[in-house]
Amino acid sequence: MRLWAQHLAMRRQDKEITDSSLLSAILEEAFACRIGLADGDMPYVVPMNFVYSGGRLYLHSAGEGRKIEILKRNNRICFEAETGVALVRSEKACDFSARYLSVIGTGTASFVTDLPEKSRVIDRFMEKYAGPGAWSYPEAALRAVTVICVDIETLTGKASGYTEAEMRRRLTGRPKWV
Repeated sequence: MRLWAQHLAMRRQDKEITDSSLLSAILEEAFACRIGLADGDMPYVVPMNFVYSGGRLYLHSAGEGRKIEILKRNNRICFEAETGVALVRSEKACDFSARYLSVIGTGTASFVTDLPEKSRVIDRFMEKYAGPGAWSYPEAALRAVTVICVDIETLTGKASGYTEAEMRRRLTGRPKWV
């Protein structure tokens, strides 16, 4: 995985996160992501539940619909996720701001069809969204769910409103929403 492509230089380099362990931590802590797809010449953005594992994103989906049809034609994908989002209030309207830690990346999507691999990925979803447990899945349920694997090719990160120390402290513990 490249941390960033040459043509994607961040305008506010003072806010750029370049430490790959922090980029990974944002992906591990974020509750949801948004994926961007190209449907011909029309953009299409969808919020998704996801897990980050082994340097890849995994998306949970129904097996049909617009997103699936687009991915069958064009498996290039863009994604965004954030955590630590908060409004920063001010006495003046134009001085309001926001705190956040975010990532934007690109990659190539493929459909996971191997049932044992699907089961391992669904275990990660259950751990993320429900907590630890001994989960089992009927074969019919594994066949019915669609798991999309995104091989990440580029990844950039941005921190706004956090000092370096605050960002590192925030990203070292368990996600706050579990």
